[in-house]
Amino acid sequence: MNDIDVYCADLWLCQAGPTSGRGHGQLSRLRSSSLEIKEKEIREKGSEILREQLDAAKKELKLKDKECERLSQVRNQLEQELEELTASLFEEAHKMVREANVKQAAAEKQLKEAQGKIDVLQAEVTALKTLVLTSTPSSPNRQLHPQLQSSGTRGAYKHVGGHVRNKSASGGFPTSSGKPEPSPVSVQPKEDREIDSVLFAEFLMWKEHPSLDRSSAFLSRIYSEEIGPCLSFTRSELSQLVQSAVESNSLTIEPVAMSALPMVKASAIECGGPKKCALSGMSRLCRHRIKLGDKGSYYYISPSSRARITAVCNFFTYIRYIQQGLVRHDAEQMFWEVMRLRREMTVAKLGFYLTDQG
Repeated sequence: MNDIDVYCADLWLCQAGPTSGRGHGQLSRLRSSSLEIKEKEIREKGSEILREQLDAAKKELKLKDKECERLSQVRNQLEQELEELTASLFEEAHKMVREANVKQAAAEKQLKEAQGKIDVLQAEVTALKTLVLTSTPSSPNRQLHPQLQSSGTRGAYKHVGGHVRNKSASGGFPTSSGKPEPSPVSVQPKEDREIDSVLFAEFLMWKEHPSLDRSSAFLSRIYSEEIGPCLSFTRSELSQLVQSAVESNSLTIEPVAMSALPMVKASAIECGGPKKCALSGMSRLCRHRIKLGDKGSYYYISPSSRARITAVCNFFTYIRYIQQGLVRHDAEQMFWEVMRLRREMTVAKLGFYLTDQG
């Protein structure tokens, strides 16, 4: 029974009137049944709505659970990555600290070694300066110039170019008493000197900017008057090589042990030999030999050739000292030392040289 039926029943009862008790009872029953039906429908609809809402809530809850599970997994993954990153950072930090400590220890060790080397070098420089300042070409220090030392006893030199007095002439004649008269005392003439203004002016001009450039008037004159003639030997090509080695400070002079002289072979003839000078080509007993730079060849030289080369080396050594600021003398003293060295080159060129005492 629907609402229309209920309405029709009510309308019929009203038309029938109140006299009809039976109809009134029927109407009450109809109304009560209608209400029951409505209540039932309402309950069913309410239950259906609630079930739908419950299903929707369950679905939403499942989605929330899945989202919570996903977020939990993300959180766990982030926590794990954070732990790994933290451990990696700590490990890297410890590694960097260890490397820094190792580098610091190595640097401190290198610093100590460098300071030790610096101290040693400073001591060597101080000793070298002392040797340089106490050594001049007139009285060279044998430790600075080992090429001046011979292979023998390194003894003193004697001059063979001067006059030697005969014992019979230098000794006294016997007197009537049988005793010889005392020998007369020989008086050596005193050497005097006077500065040449032109040469001194050239030296002063060179001293303002000292160099080994031979284009200066000072060195150009010395090259033409002393160095060139002093190093001019029979073998001109080898002479040029010797001069170049002297200028570059790469020439080595060393003594030859006479007890171990090799036999003169074909390859040794080109470089001279123990009895033939490689520079002059003359047959002389060669007690020294020279080496030019890093070349493997050795050239045997006679005492005269060695004296000429040594004189030029002494000159270059002194002007290098001046160039490096190691000479603490005034200009006039330097000039006279240069003049003395020029004289030594001239004397050596003329054939005078010092020889070892037997």
